[in-house]
Amino acid sequence: MITRVLIIIITLSLTACEKAFIEKDPANEPVENFQILWETIDKKYSFFEYKNINWDSIYSEYRPRVHNQMTERQLFSVLSEMLHHLRDGHVNLDAGFDISRSWEWYKDYPANFNYSILRSSYLKNTYEEKGPFVTQVIDSIGYIYFGSFTKRVEPEIIDNIIEDFSDLKGIVFDVRSNGGGFSTNVEILASRFADKERLVAYNLFKKGPGHDEFTDPQPVHLSPKGSEQFLKPVVVLTNRRSYSATNDFALKMSALPHVTVVGDTTGGGGGTPIYKELPNGWTYRFSATITLAPDKFNVEHGIPPDIQVDMRQRDISRGLDTILETALELIQQ
Repeated sequence: MITRVLIIIITLSLTACEKAFIEKDPANEPVENFQILWETIDKKYSFFEYKNINWDSIYSEYRPRVHNQMTERQLFSVLSEMLHHLRDGHVNLDAGFDISRSWEWYKDYPANFNYSILRSSYLKNTYEEKGPFVTQVIDSIGYIYFGSFTKRVEPEIIDNIIEDFSDLKGIVFDVRSNGGGFSTNVEILASRFADKERLVAYNLFKKGPGHDEFTDPQPVHLSPKGSEQFLKPVVVLTNRRSYSATNDFALKMSALPHVTVVGDTTGGGGGTPIYKELPNGWTYRFSATITLAPDKFNVEHGIPPDIQVDMRQRDISRGLDTILETALELIQQ
């Protein structure tokens, strides 16, 4: 009898301990979803100080607007409006029925790219498609258009292009209106133009919940890779819609002595985004790192070109791409 009582007592004790260590799932209510979103961003977002954002005052403004009787669409509207204060193209909220976005990084700037002109006046009917790349030879100069870093880059394809262009005067590498994608593609491409190992950037990572709690800058180096490097003049073409991984590509290429960036300032997107989920199943992402140029310039708001050029209307009317014409002339010289 005593043994049976002891077994019951021990079983109840273990059950109580188990319950004490299991955290309750957060309530799937608007107030709880708001709180979790605000607190996660507060502890992990990377650009509060750089952008001079007072996240506490934003809490005071938006918390009173949230209550547990509101609809999903009402909650989405409030959360999206709150996130918009971060002014960050890497910040999104996906509710399934809608996705919040910030377009300020490019919408008030000139397009500086016209694919129809590129197609009819420069690519014509003799261009080649090699994997994700569109290539052409223009006046003994190799031209490469890469429209999205979301497309996988096979190393052997870019190696073959470099080999095909090895006897030409130079290469124009056009990443205008490339909105980014896989960062692994950046090193594959940039390493084919590296002359030696070079410092190309610094990364900072969050190490605590404070807005200024980051690691020391961690150096990033680029080394030559591939069967052959192209070390003749290279011009990279950019515009404001060159974002995220494309921003990183422009940064790394600009550190090479034989590379010139021509066009407009890139769109930025210097923080690597991370993804989270709210109790109601909505997903969101936000920038969680900082990237600096070798001179410690913060690239979140874009990388200025070496030569600023906008597409002129009189050139557009004649079917000419002012930025590409500048690049070709630069290599010819």
